Amino acid sequence: MTSDDSLVTGREGRVGRILLNRPKALNALTLPMIRACTRMLRDWAEDPHVHAVLIEGAGDRAFCAGGDIRALRDARVSGDQAFVDSFFSEEYALNLLIATYPKPCIALIDGLCMGGGIGVSVHAPYRVATEHAAFAMPETAIGFFPDIGATFFLPRFPGELGTYLGLTGTRMTGADAVHAGFATHFTPRARLADLAAALARDGVAVLAAFDETLPAFSLAPHRAAIDRCFAADTVAEIIARLSAEDAGWASSALKALRAASPSALHWTLLALRRGRDLSLKQALDAEFALTRATMAHPDFTEGVRAMVVDKDRSPRWQPARIEDVDPAVIDALFMS
Repeated sequence: MTSDDSLVTGREGRVGRILLNRPKALNALTLPMIRACTRMLRDWAEDPHVHAVLIEGAGDRAFCAGGDIRALRDARVSGDQAFVDSFFSEEYALNLLIATYPKPCIALIDGLCMGGGIGVSVHAPYRVATEHAAFAMPETAIGFFPDIGATFFLPRFPGELGTYLGLTGTRMTGADAVHAGFATHFTPRARLADLAAALARDGVAVLAAFDETLPAFSLAPHRAAIDRCFAADTVAEIIARLSAEDAGWASSALKALRAASPSALHWTLLALRRGRDLSLKQALDAEFALTRATMAHPDFTEGVRAMVVDKDRSPRWQPARIEDVDPAVIDALFMS
């Protein structure tokens, strides 16, 4: 095994193993971790002894809670655009590498899996979620947008689930994540270590033996209404349709939308709609361009301040209301 503390890698039996190892920071991705993952995957692609790659998170609280957005905010505030560009370009290259890898990648997801954590799991052909897994793309709450290829895969979730999840940041737990499309298999935490050992011994064929029957999708009763509300072409119309729904899920969705950055809701909806017609590579390239445009907007630094740095949960968005966002300003972000 090799380790630089934040990432532990090694070969065990038929698999190469990557352990995201920042449990106190919920295994949030740093640029050195991204680079180390990329290096190991490239090495193992040529290693005939490695038949598959296993990606895991240390501890039982998180698989990976996302990218290191505090570091990104600090770089943005200090004017270090080179770091910001390197982080996103290398993170997105890693996402594409996982998606196009010549050997099977298997993510074992236990605990929080958000943002960048979804980026190093959802693009793998096999994603195993436990009952303690919790998937979310909460970027609109920090004045950003669902990236790491989310503008490609969220529009390909059933109906308008991806639009709903991308705008509201709603969490999908364990089995629900399989129903939605974040994960492919459901295995209880108690069996996860045995699954990892079996994968190392016998390869991906063992996944079926550990895949347990899914309980019903908790959103199933609301799917038609979600599709109806989130099929709208504007954020204002989505708000109007949700307001007409007499249901708890709709009230929760409205509350989440009202708390998010109004501007981020607008650029996220447009990015998701555009992503329907893009390949993953095209979507990642478009997302990279959008990172520059949206991070220059004041809502990103303010959102991360409020939710991550000061944690006062009281961001001062500009503008403050969804109704006051100028569509022409949003459209211009996609022309830069």
